Amino acid sequence: MTIEAVLWDFGGVLTESPFDAFARYERANGLPQGAVRRINSRNPDGNAWALFERSEIDRDGFCRRFEAEAAALGYRLDAGEILDLIQGPVRPGMVAALRAVAARYRTACLTNNMRAPGEDSPRARQIAEAMALFDTVVESREAGMRKPEPAFYRLACERLGVAPQACVFLDDLGINLKPARAMGMVTIKVETEAQALAELEAALAHPLS
Repeated sequence: MTIEAVLWDFGGVLTESPFDAFARYERANGLPQGAVRRINSRNPDGNAWALFERSEIDRDGFCRRFEAEAAALGYRLDAGEILDLIQGPVRPGMVAALRAVAARYRTACLTNNMRAPGEDSPRARQIAEAMALFDTVVESREAGMRKPEPAFYRLACERLGVAPQACVFLDDLGINLKPARAMGMVTIKVETEAQALAELEAALAHPLS
């Protein structure tokens, strides 16, 4: 089927991966490598992270739950500091690719996100400019569901008026790509910017520049 739409994750795709920031936090605070990801891998559909991304708890509720989940594994951390690490710097090359894609294809951002206070900074303005390029933005905090729930991907396709088989989807997490691939989407796991853009050009069968 001809590609009609390109769907993008946000954190770790259009911005640098938060996992790099988590790793720095772990090193600085004497935590084992991968501790934050290990916490999130337990009860992934009902843990503090999942509940906050679906707006089922507020920031304070998240911090209490997340710190309790960490303590159950023997870790001591500041959940508020972890939240502040989520949004990394914008990747200009990925935003340029999005701009080129948006000129020829329908686009959507599929993001698991959390409610946060407003921010007026160069980074926040860059993020707002990137988000404005999408035809639609599907946010877990607004939809009440999140990746990797299949309904989240179906909602994006319905908003764009396309079949899953006509979509390319970029994400940095394999667990989020699996349901998209099962629905018939072409999937790209973003490991580096250069690798992801090369795979995207191959999927679209033409250069982005």
